[in-house]
Amino acid sequence: MNVTELVVGLVILVGLVGIVVPVLPGTILILGAILVWSTEDGSGTAWTVFAIATVLLVIGAIVKYTVPGRRLKAGGVPNRSIILGGVLGIIGFFVIPVIGLFLGFVLGVYLSEHQRVGGALAWPSTRDALKAVGVSILIELASALLASATWLTGAILT
Repeated sequence: MNVTELVVGLVILVGLVGIVVPVLPGTILILGAILVWSTEDGSGTAWTVFAIATVLLVIGAIVKYTVPGRRLKAGGVPNRSIILGGVLGIIGFFVIPVIGLFLGFVLGVYLSEHQRVGGALAWPSTRDALKAVGVSILIELASALLASATWLTGAILT
């Protein structure tokens, strides 16, 4: 294992952490790291690994938005609640680093749902939104782990 592969592996690891703790653009870091490795290696195997990893990450990105979106629509949670949750999550991130993102998102969805359906029904809608976000993170993580395993296999083979 050379220095490039070590650095790429570390960046991939940081990217995986960035998916679970949404502070860093995990998928982009992973794809960028594999691109650097492929460019450095230059072999056909390396470029095949990059192509496979790209397809896995793109499919993961598409599925990560479609599956939870259907779940939210089935639960009756409107996009407005998710958007408000996202905005308050971003604000919360700067007020209370890292955990403020999660707290702001929950508060935003809850407030939006409280205004829309009233206090008694706001928490079930908020819980549906949180489950959908959890599924989204798991889908992205699964595709990133598959892409990472593809890179690791390619790094071993080259």
